[in-house]
Amino acid sequence: MSTKKSESSNKVQVRITVANVTSDVNFESALSAAQIQSAVNAALKSGEALTLEDIRGRVIMVPAEKIGFVDIGEQTDRRVGFGVQ
Repeated sequence: MSTKKSESSNKVQVRITVANVTSDVNFESALSAAQIQSAVNAALKSGEALTLEDIRGRVIMVPAEKIGFVDIGEQTDRRVGFGVQ
């Protein structure tokens, strides 16, 4: 039996900016941050499109020469309530 917390711990939030496009590409991936970073580095070195898959199975492709920057962050739990931080 899996809990919601363990499912969310496997997700990584990814944000990619694309040159000459005003909006960012935002999605969650089941890949680790290191795997995503490796895929980005490989795409930039080879000049081929960056290809990643989100948690719903959709494929995201961005031409390497159009990548502005990639923001990779671990999914954090949302805090609810009025507690002191």
